[in-house]
Amino acid sequence: MTLLMKAKQPADSIYEGILEKVAGWKSRGILPRLDIILVEGDAASSYYAQAKQKIAGKLGIHYELHSFPSDVKQSELLQVIQQLNEDDAVHGIMLELPLPDSIETATIVQAIDSLKDIDGVTPQNKLAVVTGAQGLYPATPQACIKLVQHYGYALQGKNVTLVGRGQTVGLPLFHMLQRENATVTLCHSRTEDIAFHLAHADVVFVAVGKANMITKSMVKPHHVIVDAGINELEDGRIAGDVAADVGELVSAISPVPGGVGTVTTSILFQNLMLALELQREESVR
Repeated sequence: MTLLMKAKQPADSIYEGILEKVAGWKSRGILPRLDIILVEGDAASSYYAQAKQKIAGKLGIHYELHSFPSDVKQSELLQVIQQLNEDDAVHGIMLELPLPDSIETATIVQAIDSLKDIDGVTPQNKLAVVTGAQGLYPATPQACIKLVQHYGYALQGKNVTLVGRGQTVGLPLFHMLQRENATVTLCHSRTEDIAFHLAHADVVFVAVGKANMITKSMVKPHHVIVDAGINELEDGRIAGDVAADVGELVSAISPVPGGVGTVTTSILFQNLMLALELQREESVR
């Protein structure tokens, strides 16, 4: 019988730890604060921003949403980011992506203070992922590993096949898996026979952004599969990168929705707690 690796238990355990840390900061007269920058026009971004607001309320975290029309000027966004960087009361900054084509995403991302970058998108934090240095790592790759480990699957010494090498999930996850001492095979759009590489894997991570990328004929009964894909189908349903019937065959699989994405949100707030600690350390140097 296939184990469905649902997100609720690991996410709840993360939130419990966050609640304790929030109480600790408040006892010291510090109110943790998260600021979200949202450029209107993408329905998914608006949904995620509202979802984070609800969670922040439950955690006792101060939440500020900075919403801009789709024709906002790049200079205006940069000005807001500079103000947030300089405000010691702001502990986390997150930019909801994607941005309109008129905005240079890389320029906006690079402007965020790396110590407040809870999404791990700045060049400094991307480098930290590669080198293993202290920093704020991207949340989705962390969520992938957390989900597997929560359900008792070891990564050390295991053969892992990772499908996807994107900047947001695939590449940082590749480096994180290596530090877990897994033996990692990285597949991508130019890989000729993905099924061949899957056959030798114990654990499979998929982060491509293409529905039905992994089909039932490509997997084995012993596989543990983590699906980090989020795709909107023509009928409006949300699906991962792994075909729905794959779950009938494999040993364990994460659902979409209710899997990686849910844990990712909890880790964003965990990153906020780490950001606060790093900022306090920096301030006393």
